[in-house]
Amino acid sequence: MLDIKIIRENPEKINELLKRRNEELSIDKVLEIDAERRKIQTKADELRAKRKSESQKIGIMKKKGEDTDRIQEEVRQLGDEIKELEEKQIEFDNEQKNLLLHIPNIPDETTPIGKSEDDNQTISKWGEPTKFNFENKAHWDLCEEKHLVDFERGVKLSQSRFTLYRGKGAKLERAIIQFFLDLHTEEHGYEEILPPFMANGATMTGTGQLPKFKEDMYKCVDEDLYLIPTAEVPVTNIYAGEILNEEDLPKYMTAYTPCFRREAGSAGKDTRGLIRVHQFNKVEMVKLTTPETSAEEHEKLTRNAERCLELLGLPYRRVLLCSADIGFSANKCYDLEVWMPSYNTYKEISSCSNYGDYQARRANIRYRTKEGKLQLVHTINGSGLAVGRTFAAIVENFQQEDGTIIIPEVLRKYMGTDRI
Repeated sequence: MLDIKIIRENPEKINELLKRRNEELSIDKVLEIDAERRKIQTKADELRAKRKSESQKIGIMKKKGEDTDRIQEEVRQLGDEIKELEEKQIEFDNEQKNLLLHIPNIPDETTPIGKSEDDNQTISKWGEPTKFNFENKAHWDLCEEKHLVDFERGVKLSQSRFTLYRGKGAKLERAIIQFFLDLHTEEHGYEEILPPFMANGATMTGTGQLPKFKEDMYKCVDEDLYLIPTAEVPVTNIYAGEILNEEDLPKYMTAYTPCFRREAGSAGKDTRGLIRVHQFNKVEMVKLTTPETSAEEHEKLTRNAERCLELLGLPYRRVLLCSADIGFSANKCYDLEVWMPSYNTYKEISSCSNYGDYQARRANIRYRTKEGKLQLVHTINGSGLAVGRTFAAIVENFQQEDGTIIIPEVLRKYMGTDRI
């Protein structure tokens, strides 16, 4: 969340940056609450000082044999007033924290100002959109024809937007996961993590999923546990409440997990196939860095995700998101979008975000500098990549006129074949 000290010191600047996201955003209410709680704190401190002074007088008076009933009653009343003020201060503290938890991160100065996704900027492209000299098919049709994904039985077993991979389809999904993990651990220097697939409320709050996006979460009844929407949540929080050493940074971590999202508010969008489902596989990259290196590490992480697409031979573009389109906790974000012939356009396959110290403040992840000073780390993450969308892109881009699907060369050692 945002630093209350920075809000106090630069309210106009913070408001200006927030309005780059949304004109209705403001920290004015936070400042109002902060002013009230500080008044109460000042008054309580004054009464504590007075109580201490009066209590010292009682000791002196008792030594002199003087009557202390009146002054003791005054001290008792001061205690009651202090307790009442402390309770009010706790209320204001909680209200202020709740407000801060609902306010998004401020955009980085290098994030372009915009009002919608139409203002996002295409930074670069790799490869040419796939063209066919025959009538190509959408991945959902190819998956059904070749018995790679059983959409109907996936719904029967669960509900709409849940899928059942089978046979060579299940093997291709597994091959993609293994390729991504091997690439990130063996070439990009990430430590492989296999985290829990459920996280508690504090962990969800640490990365910004709660309380703002509670309606998008799958929650366990009568337990403080949620199915994770991304490996970002447990992996980023591994060091929550801990103090790292500067020489241990940056930390590179990658994890495969299934991801669970209710997709509230997305009714009617991408209803067919594998693009928007409630459960999907993903390999995530997470970095913890110093503030001085976070911009560079963000660029490197984005290149790691791009390398996945290049080795698979999938055409893609890098898009710099504008201030209105970046995620709640991010201050800067690149989307990588893969070419999908069935849509005749690019579709997001990875979001690579820099969060600055926003998540670290919520999760209390700090490091000790070489000079001994405690500072918040910066957190960065990105998909490396979304596996189901990669699966769909491979099926669509590498379909052949004879009905076969070419397997990218880097996946053949995992698949044991060059085509389906």
